[in-house]
Amino acid sequence: MSFFRNPEIKIISTVIAFISLMLVSAGFIISIPTGLLVLLSVIILCMIFLLFTIYRYRKIRELSEYLRRLCKGEQVLDVRDNREGELSILKSEIYKVTLMLSEYNERLIKEKAYLSEQLADISHQIKTPLTSMMVMADLLRNENLPPDKRIEFTSHIYSQLERLKWLVSSLLTISRLDAGVVKMKGEKVLAKDLIKDAINPLLVSMELKEIEYSMDGEENYIKCDLRWTAEAIINILKNCVEHTPKGGKIQISVADNPLFSEIKIADNGKGIEKEDLPHIFSRFYRGKGSMPESAGIGLAMSKSIIEGQGGEISVDSKPGKGSTFTIRLNKTVL
Repeated sequence: MSFFRNPEIKIISTVIAFISLMLVSAGFIISIPTGLLVLLSVIILCMIFLLFTIYRYRKIRELSEYLRRLCKGEQVLDVRDNREGELSILKSEIYKVTLMLSEYNERLIKEKAYLSEQLADISHQIKTPLTSMMVMADLLRNENLPPDKRIEFTSHIYSQLERLKWLVSSLLTISRLDAGVVKMKGEKVLAKDLIKDAINPLLVSMELKEIEYSMDGEENYIKCDLRWTAEAIINILKNCVEHTPKGGKIQISVADNPLFSEIKIADNGKGIEKEDLPHIFSRFYRGKGSMPESAGIGLAMSKSIIEGQGGEISVDSKPGKGSTFTIRLNKTVL
């Protein structure tokens, strides 16, 4: 039989044969009946050992075949037999490992599909301004183009280049956050300084739309990374400014308690549709009310930054009644 080719089986069989020969010889030295009794006992024990070894060898072959089928890509098969013994324990452990590998493989497939979708979205986001610039550049080649149109097209190309620069910079930032390369600092920051750093880049846009803002709790302190948290709030405020009508208001409030600091940013804009709320922080998601030039990156970046500090971000909104973004930054986890 094939299992006799196993070196371990050969060694143990040789040892058993030698011991059996010694026992039988000793039995016959004592007396013939004793020798016959010992010989019969040895034959019975050897047969039991042989049958048991064949059984175990067959079970091991079944496990080997099971693993071979898994390597060929078959679905996970349940080999557990709910019995006691080392072989049953081995089956259970192999089943657990294969189940874990199967789940890991499913995650890899989902991640691959997600990555493919992300690359398609990135390609689309980059292709849009590039196509626009190519059209404008082609028009600029016309020697008879009026000067005012030439200035208009040049200005359009410049604005598209600025958008492309921002898009690439944002994508690089998100990739760094996803990779865990960015190290957040746990600084004690005055809320007034944090909000000032976040709102300054948007003051011109707010003035053009005559949007007013107010702030409560500016004397509170927040444990966070000043630079990155300001970046997260900028993206939220930018969203509020875009969706708040002319003459609107933005309210910023900071509260503090022993567990966390809470920042609320509320506007009286047009609000977010109910079906868009679950996806508002998803990368490249553009809801019904999104601006044509929106890339769907800003709020996703804010979420990555806040969660990278062990915090939470959420939004509450009703169409026609504005939106309220809530940021919670824990004091003990960063």
